[in-house]
Amino acid sequence: MSATESAPQQPLHVLYDSHYDWLRGWLRGKLGCAHEAADVAQDTFMRIIASRDALFGVQQQPRAYLTTTAKNLLIDRARRQLLRDAYLAELALVAESLGGYPSPQETMMALQALDQIALALERVSPKAREAFMLHYLDDQPQSVVAERLGVSTRMVQKYLVQALMQCRATCAVLAEAGA
Repeated sequence: MSATESAPQQPLHVLYDSHYDWLRGWLRGKLGCAHEAADVAQDTFMRIIASRDALFGVQQQPRAYLTTTAKNLLIDRARRQLLRDAYLAELALVAESLGGYPSPQETMMALQALDQIALALERVSPKAREAFMLHYLDDQPQSVVAERLGVSTRMVQKYLVQALMQCRATCAVLAEAGA
């Protein structure tokens, strides 16, 4: 390494060693977070190193130059955060308008309904339970359910009526208990 190559490195090394802790402490006071302060302090020195005319401003008033550079980085970060927040808010609006995802309330209501159905199905015969699940959950026609259970289609219809009546009765009892 020649003497001309090491000359710019020397003042930057001294600047870093002399002012990094001070800058990090100053930024911690501004940001309230040691990790963020360390990130911005590091970014400040990286910006100075990348700048062509960094040594001129830094050598004359190092702390003023460092704080100005750090403030500019904080402004850039705040702008990026505002942009990120606006983007996320827009995504949330689009997600709501598409209706592809249920709201937390809709999810809770669906889970409560499933719990009520499960409770009701515990109170019917195993064949009525299986007929209900095959027909309503697996979307099987009554004829296929009848064949699978080894009963007539008419018997499957009776099983389905029993299960639906039990669901209705269970919902009524739970509604009264909750009221």
